[in-house]
Amino acid sequence: MQEELIIIPIVMGTLFIGLPWLIFHYVTKWKTAATITNEDENLLEELHHMARRLDDRMDTIERIMAADNPDWRQSALSAPAAEPAPTLENFDKLVNKERQPS
Repeated sequence: MQEELIIIPIVMGTLFIGLPWLIFHYVTKWKTAATITNEDENLLEELHHMARRLDDRMDTIERIMAADNPDWRQSALSAPAAEPAPTLENFDKLVNKERQPS
């Protein structure tokens, strides 16, 4: 009889306090893990700024190249390929061609 009096509060405490606490703890962890932190926002802002700087540098390089040699774009392009450029229409043909053993 004495053991039953000890076991009942332990079971009730586990069911009504421990189990809900455990569930809410992991739900909270799950929700906070899915959000963007301030550190992530700062990193994204830094990457965006760096991409803009690189884009500005590319524009500058293209202007310098065009000033030195107006036909530099044509000379930088490769000769037309014998095979058609990949498009959605010929994608299946290209995939099948790659999969076939040589």
